[in-house]
Amino acid sequence: MCGSPHRIVDPSRLEEHCADCGLVFEGHELVTAPPRLPPEEGGDGSGRGIGPFVTPGGSRRTLGSTLTLGRDGQGRPLDWHRRYEYQHLKRVMQRQTARVIDGPLERSQARAEIAHCGERLGLPAVVLGEAERIFREAKARGIFRGRSLPSSVGAVVYAACRRYAVPRTLGEVAKALGARRSEVGRAFKVVQRGVDIAIPSVGTRAFLSRYADELALSSHVRSHVEEMLEEAYRDPELSGLSPHGLVAALIYLAAERNGEHRSRAQVARVSSVTEVTLRSTSRLAERMLSRLGRGRDPP
Repeated sequence: MCGSPHRIVDPSRLEEHCADCGLVFEGHELVTAPPRLPPEEGGDGSGRGIGPFVTPGGSRRTLGSTLTLGRDGQGRPLDWHRRYEYQHLKRVMQRQTARVIDGPLERSQARAEIAHCGERLGLPAVVLGEAERIFREAKARGIFRGRSLPSSVGAVVYAACRRYAVPRTLGEVAKALGARRSEVGRAFKVVQRGVDIAIPSVGTRAFLSRYADELALSSHVRSHVEEMLEEAYRDPELSGLSPHGLVAALIYLAAERNGEHRSRAQVARVSSVTEVTLRSTSRLAERMLSRLGRGRDPP
């Protein structure tokens, strides 16, 4: 109306107005609304269920805010009865967060143990979410009754690692939780029998990749170990051995034969096996190779 060519776009009010007289122009939309999603079958069409992603096993009942006990939202100090009221609200929020509908009351303690174990073992978030899901289902079936919390948490963490082919041994999981390996193993057997979840066997190639990276071995040694693993699968004498112990023994033999010498102490430390176990497994592997006629390959 004033004829001024200067226009200002206000992002806070989502409008465009004149810089001189303040006239608001309504010729076009500055923000286009997203298209409305079609209602799902069997839904009420209210649009509920749309929101930020929540990790599997994460609590969905938090208030989304942090209640402090000293000041309000504007930074003003609180008097004593307001502090008491906010302290009560904070206790209620923590109690309701722990009391999840589809899980037991003490699930928050198990979640803390799973998070602690995942931090010490360097596990991804998807493995921790799967461990929480297995724990919730096993707890609902009552198969952890009478067992300690570290052994139960170790069993579900080990089961989740096997489901996602993460190379972690039973001893490493038990050590991260401060539990006995035998107790974690018994709890894992109970999980295998009582929970309707397919838990695959331990993959030796995942252990091979992990140990070879930590020992800085070349690709030629890795391919040599893979060939030896294919032969070990067909040998009945090596069928009952521990997967990570067998991989460690074959890595030690392949490194010696290809000129990349690694001591038994180094391989045993990386693979979390004793030197005695590594020595005995190496002898069994050498016996297998001698039966196949390979003997000692030249470097």
